[in-house]
Amino acid sequence: MWDRLWIDVHLSVAARGDGRPGGDDFGIIRDGALAVQDGRIAWVGAAADLPGPARDLAASVIRCGGRWMTPGLVDPHTHLVYAGDRSAEFAERLQGVSYQDIARRGGGIAATMRATRAASDDELLQATLRRARRLVANGVTTLEIKSGYGLTLHDEMRLLRVARRVGDALPLRIHATFLGAHALPPEHAGRRDDYVRLLCADMIPAVAEAGLADSVDAFCEGIAFTPGEVERVFAAASRHGLPVRLHADQLSDLSGSALAARWGALSADHLEYADEAGIAAMARAGTVAILLPGAFYFTRETRPPPVELLRRHGVRIGLATDCNPGTSPVLTPTGIMNMACTLFRLTPGEALAGHTHVAAAALGLGDRVGRLAVGFAADMALWDIDGPHELSYWIGGQRPAARIFAGVPDAPPTRSQADSV
Repeated sequence: MWDRLWIDVHLSVAARGDGRPGGDDFGIIRDGALAVQDGRIAWVGAAADLPGPARDLAASVIRCGGRWMTPGLVDPHTHLVYAGDRSAEFAERLQGVSYQDIARRGGGIAATMRATRAASDDELLQATLRRARRLVANGVTTLEIKSGYGLTLHDEMRLLRVARRVGDALPLRIHATFLGAHALPPEHAGRRDDYVRLLCADMIPAVAEAGLADSVDAFCEGIAFTPGEVERVFAAASRHGLPVRLHADQLSDLSGSALAARWGALSADHLEYADEAGIAAMARAGTVAILLPGAFYFTRETRPPPVELLRRHGVRIGLATDCNPGTSPVLTPTGIMNMACTLFRLTPGEALAGHTHVAAAALGLGDRVGRLAVGFAADMALWDIDGPHELSYWIGGQRPAARIFAGVPDAPPTRSQADSV
């Protein structure tokens, strides 16, 4: 007997899109059913094909009232652990000050670094939980969280421990990413090589030995780290068995996409300035393209990522909120899906795939998360919608009617929890 069985439900088991209007395929099963055993999907298909009466098949039968069920959403790129506020920088950018100019004078990442270093572990955890609860309420079941606002071994490990604690406190699968190569800390001004050496010789080995990170990321950009420096970081990650990911070609073309592919990166993220050679290399390497329309929108960029080239070369396209205090204060994945369709011309099928199984692949979880398929984690979301295309429709996003994690429906939030989200 199964633990739970959902019936009277329409299923979108695995969305995909081929980039053509009307070419979406959401993997729809109308009047479907889905069963769970021990936290994994045990059966999925048309209700008419169930092997017997529903009441005889499961300890608990849940009628969904004709709602739609999708995989739980996956957010594969966030900077969720931080302290401080950078809303004043937003006002400056509206007056014409560039992101790069703010960073060069000690704002941007450096400003968040100072506030984060000054915060206690508990302050960081509580602030991160507030943000993570918003993502949970918006249907996220798998969440990537980066470090990168500590930039010392002690502080980076603090941030990664906080990320792990989020997974202990909330029903979420957490992928923790070490992003020590996010910015040059002020104490290493004029000593770039010393900091890169510290990253490679001390920080990555310590993080790997402590089991605090599932991958290593770097910011390859003129205001951050050069391709050569990133190569050294990736080599150190490889020596310690950690897969890599890359902030690539966001503000300029430094061939970051090709660099990511050369190291077999799980993903290359942003990609506004990626060229065709880099995209072709990503296709050969199987590197996922993670697009971040929240940052594109918030910083008022004008050059979108080359979506047509990604499609032409068969590179899988994922999406993420990129939630961070400076360039993407976003906690609504379905809002990101709307932005991706509106700003980058993705189809609704591509957008849903981008926040489910493609996003899971960008975290190395594509064989266990992000699809409604037998053997996959029973992480799902129920939606009051007319069809899965509607998830990309509402400006500002749409929340699910219910969320299921490891086969267990979330309890309704208490008043205090509801207020916090």
